[in-house]
Amino acid sequence: MGDILATEADLLGMIREFLKFVEFDNTVHSFDKDCKSKGKLVSKPQGSNLRDSKTRVIQKDLLYCFENGDYKVFFELWADNVSSEVIDTDAEAQRLEFYLHVHFAIFPFRIHPGRHDRAEFEERITHFKQYLETRGAALSQTTEFLPYYALPFVPNPTIHPSFKDLFQDSWIPHLNNKLQKFLLVTLKPAFLPRLLNLYAMQQLQLQLVESDRRVSSYMRKFNKMQADYHNLIGITAELVDSLEATVSGKMISPEYLQSVCVRLFNNQMRNSMVQSTDFTRPGTASSMLRASIAPQKSKDVPMLPSLDYDKLKKDLAEGPDRLRSLLLQALRWRLTRSLPGEQRDTVLQAYISNDLLERYSAEQTTVLHLIRSKDEIVQQYMARLINAFASFAEGRVYLSQIHILLQLLTETLRKEEKESLTRENVLVALQKLSLRRGQQTAMIADDLIAWLVDELQDSDCLTDNALEYSAALLMNLCLRTKGKRKCAENAKHVLKVLTDLLGHENHEIRPYVNGALYSILCIPSVRQEAKEMSVEEILRCYSKEGNPDLKRQIEFIIKQLNSGKIEDLMESDLDKEEILQPQPRELSGESLLTTEYLGIMTNMAKVKRNSAPLNQARADEPLQRPVTPSSHRTSG
Repeated sequence: MGDILATEADLLGMIREFLKFVEFDNTVHSFDKDCKSKGKLVSKPQGSNLRDSKTRVIQKDLLYCFENGDYKVFFELWADNVSSEVIDTDAEAQRLEFYLHVHFAIFPFRIHPGRHDRAEFEERITHFKQYLETRGAALSQTTEFLPYYALPFVPNPTIHPSFKDLFQDSWIPHLNNKLQKFLLVTLKPAFLPRLLNLYAMQQLQLQLVESDRRVSSYMRKFNKMQADYHNLIGITAELVDSLEATVSGKMISPEYLQSVCVRLFNNQMRNSMVQSTDFTRPGTASSMLRASIAPQKSKDVPMLPSLDYDKLKKDLAEGPDRLRSLLLQALRWRLTRSLPGEQRDTVLQAYISNDLLERYSAEQTTVLHLIRSKDEIVQQYMARLINAFASFAEGRVYLSQIHILLQLLTETLRKEEKESLTRENVLVALQKLSLRRGQQTAMIADDLIAWLVDELQDSDCLTDNALEYSAALLMNLCLRTKGKRKCAENAKHVLKVLTDLLGHENHEIRPYVNGALYSILCIPSVRQEAKEMSVEEILRCYSKEGNPDLKRQIEFIIKQLNSGKIEDLMESDLDKEEILQPQPRELSGESLLTTEYLGIMTNMAKVKRNSAPLNQARADEPLQRPVTPSSHRTSG
């Protein structure tokens, strides 16, 4: 009985430990109350409180030093508690460390502008110079940090135009926020709740079983390949002997040739077929050998079963959220996991001809309105399905006929958090829709350009995918005259954001930034603003990086500055980061569709038109037609 009670106490202790770890404080309070009222013993955590407490003290001390400018204590704590491996390998950590050194170097100017202690400033600048010559030396080749290498030689940085951003009111809180986030991740204690450790061990065991199964399979394949190899070596040696014998005038008998060919083909063809083949006929053996390695002809691709779309749309409109999510996922999978060509074209055509998104519905609320669902998974999976539709030329035609679509998408884009997968899928879908002129016009009228410029201004908060598609969408809208005029309304802000993006570490966005710059510089007022901002000098700095394509593109942009002139896109990551997983025995994907929603001949095959390729800009010219990142990467 004592062992059972001890085991129960350990289990309860693990549950409490996990709840504490995920910061369910109210639940922990209720849990403690219930255990006490029922007289249950709860085992104590092993050393976690001490580790948590120590970590919190270090974080608090670092932030205190940051706020009070105590660089000596700060960097002592930094060196003792932040792994050098993290700083040496993580670009964001290096970036943060660099700006922390800048912060402490100019601290006296911020606290006592105009009456700072010169000796204290010299001491801080000496420390900053030591950093630039040691750990900071590796960043001297990065365009973003180049201006700060001149900081030690500027008597009063507060009045120097290169450093005016450092003395904005928003600079310190922004850096403080980045520091706090970094410390939360980096200094997080290594302690993990026992419950998570048990779960991790179970997952590792499952992975080990799967790995063992695969190893056994690979070993069987390897042993067979090794046996075939030895067999071929033996046959080759005999054939070489036979060739040598023929040189001496000895004949090779048909029976000998038959026996060699039987051994050669025995593993690839039925033995009876080999035995019945007449290898004495010239060319028979060589023909069979070539046929054995010839590529297999593609088989006829089966069409997927037809679906009952009326029932599907009814359940999407009225069903519970769990069913809605599973159906949206299954419908997207049917499109993204079908075989390219006739099978996929038939699926898309069936969706369009059966009006899956209810373009022709007279109802106030349609399937498309699930993008406004209060259930996060339903909303996200609706956005994913729209994105999948937008990946195809015919899908974009269908979507462009839904008059409320852009309103729903831009509304979602503006209200969702930056890291939301719903927001990212909506952004990507809008970028694909911007290939169509009518959609471009509507987006420009909805002031999407101003929104994109503001988003790109804070590019560090965007994922690489969101950054790339935002830049590409902005470029597509800037290609239109109306889009250029929108940019001209706030030319200084737009030019500042675009020229800053040229220095971003993600070089995939450069073609879109260059294309946008080239487009808007045909407006005289934008050119005038660019000259006042010395944009040409900034561009020439970037052209020195050694990339010949970039250099030639920048030459085109500079020429524009000084002139007087005015496909299917299915990405591999459409199904990434699935958060909806089927429960045991729960139908999902194709099995859900074909079990519950089987229809009668709703699939209609349609020959896909191959659109003529558009004229593409040379690699050394800025983009001058709408593209999406996926199509641009493919053409590249």
